[in-house]
Amino acid sequence: MNDSYDDIIHLPRPVSRTHPPMSRHDRAAQFSPFAALTGYGDAVRETQRQTSPRQELDEYEKEELDWKLAVLMENLSGQPQVLVTYFVPDERKSGGRYVTRTCVIQKVLSFERVLITGDGSSIPIDDITALDCDLF
Repeated sequence: MNDSYDDIIHLPRPVSRTHPPMSRHDRAAQFSPFAALTGYGDAVRETQRQTSPRQELDEYEKEELDWKLAVLMENLSGQPQVLVTYFVPDERKSGGRYVTRTCVIQKVLSFERVLITGDGSSIPIDDITALDCDLF
C-alpha cells in the first residue's frame, strides 16, 4: 500500500453535523436510469400484445346458435348452467379475444340481444360463437 495514506486509512467515515444522512433509497435514486422516452416501453408492449380477429359464423352455425338460444329461453326457470364462448373486442386496437366461461343464464333480452348471467354481467348475443349445455 502507498505510505502517503497511512494516517487516514483506518479513520471512521466522517459524519456531517448539519446534514442528516441520506437514506439508501434516496441515494440509489440518484443513480437510477433516466427515462428519456417516457411511455416508449408501454407503447412497445402494447404493439407486442396479440389480439385475435373476429370470426364470422356461417349460416349453419347461426341457425344452430339460434336454436340453442330458443331452447335456453324455454328453460330459463331451471336456471341452466351454460358454457358460453364469446368474442370480447379489444379497447385499444383491432381484434380482441375469445372468452369461454360457465355461467347461469337468468334472462335473455331478445330486443337488446343480450344474455344476462347470474352474476349480473351481460353477454351480447351477436358476440357469442358457441353455447354448450345439458339441454342440448
